[in-house]
Amino acid sequence: MAAAMVTTAVRQTPTIDEPVYVGTAAVYLREHSLRYNPEHPPLGKLVIATGTAVADPHLDAGFRGDQGALGRRLLYESGNDPWRLMFWARLPVIVLTLLFGLVVFAFARELAGAVGASAALALYCLSPDVIAHGSLATLDVPAAGFVLTSVRLLWRARRRPRWRLPLAGAAFGAALATKMSVLPVLPVLVVTAAVSAWCAAAAGRRHRLVRAVAGAGAFALVAVAVVWAAYLVVDPRLRWAPPEQVPVVHGLRGLLVELLPFPEPYRDGMRVQFGFEDHPWEGFLFGRHYTGSLWYYLPAALLVKTPLGTLVLWAAGAVAVVGVRRLRPAAPYLLAAPAVLLAAAMYGSRDFGTRYAVFLPMFLAVAAGCVLAVRWRWTRAVTAALVVFVAVSSLRTYPHYLPYSNEAFGGPPKTRFRLHDSNVDWGQDLGLLADRLRERYRGERVWLVYKGGGVPAAYGIDAADPRRVPLDEVRGLLVVSDSAAAKATGRLAALIEDSRPVDDVGHSITLYRR
Repeated sequence: MAAAMVTTAVRQTPTIDEPVYVGTAAVYLREHSLRYNPEHPPLGKLVIATGTAVADPHLDAGFRGDQGALGRRLLYESGNDPWRLMFWARLPVIVLTLLFGLVVFAFARELAGAVGASAALALYCLSPDVIAHGSLATLDVPAAGFVLTSVRLLWRARRRPRWRLPLAGAAFGAALATKMSVLPVLPVLVVTAAVSAWCAAAAGRRHRLVRAVAGAGAFALVAVAVVWAAYLVVDPRLRWAPPEQVPVVHGLRGLLVELLPFPEPYRDGMRVQFGFEDHPWEGFLFGRHYTGSLWYYLPAALLVKTPLGTLVLWAAGAVAVVGVRRLRPAAPYLLAAPAVLLAAAMYGSRDFGTRYAVFLPMFLAVAAGCVLAVRWRWTRAVTAALVVFVAVSSLRTYPHYLPYSNEAFGGPPKTRFRLHDSNVDWGQDLGLLADRLRERYRGERVWLVYKGGGVPAAYGIDAADPRRVPLDEVRGLLVVSDSAAAKATGRLAALIEDSRPVDDVGHSITLYRR
């Protein structure tokens, strides 16, 4: 897994979100300012900053552009090497992703033994989604991994709660301080903390009740403290001027924001997120381009982008955790948190990718390992065969993990016909495109519609935008990001319709001859 993530990280150009996070991390290091990217808490970007500090990029003091312009300035306009800077920014996330694999292994070993833990670790390490997003300087995998770590510690707290409950709170606080999307699971984990403290307490209903309330309180208090600490690490004086784009949130959501015991920058970030939820985003699923969101988008996308063997083992593992008596106490720990997070993600308005459900390959890998607790004759052989099937499917997509889809849906070359955005093309293959143009199409006129965080000219791509000239002037090589093609309308749709595909780069960018 380490080899897959590192070699993927060094090949990929910045995705859409990464320049913003890396630029913000650089501002944290140099100016100790919270003014950029307020819609996400700072901890994940502080993790990225540990790698950014090694790269030691130059950044103009007092830059005042927006966060998108900040990322472009840092990567392409300040004399920094974007390849080197992006690798170092991604490396801390890669390390965290590997450490979360150890959490998966430890959790599954306690429930199902060493063989079950090995199966769980294999599914985690071979997950195309975890490899893809664990090798990027983004926030999805760190947030999901911290939630998993918190749940693992809550399970262990059933025996020794004194230190494990505060540590579980710290882990969940780290998740809250990385992405606000984990907030819906806070009540579930507070109740889980109370249950763990209850189970660990000595006999006596009153004594157990006191311990349960104290345990839940300690968990919540430490989680809140970690969120505050993340902001204070960036700026000990917590200077904050609300940006102009912070919307006013009314009703129950507005009341919820006001009641949360978090710093004002966190609450303003929540208001920005609620503003995003009210925006009519465009989606793409199974060839359908739509405005708004579909409640079944994430389950459908997961069906496409999860290896077939993994899907079988996930389902079998969930049944085993509920059905096997000695595993049944672990069922609420393993299944409740991901169920709530999935429901919240399905309710969201942004149908952008399975990265919003990247916690599932973590939690359900542990559940899948529990299949081996079932003492049936063929359990081990069937599980081993399914894991091998997953391994073959995962290795075949190397190094293009973002556009992965399983064999039932045609594999990575066909993903673009069913999904878009971070499921397929997040702007990651601009460097590969530059190499392909030099190798096969040197000297040809190139027309480019690129959707990503990179700057084509910085990689030696000399291309014009075909949407800015009359259609009859567009002759030669038409290069279109598959995310742009999925939602093409008007001039771009007409251009693609009148062209024939001749090549593809990384299963994320299609080259047409016109």
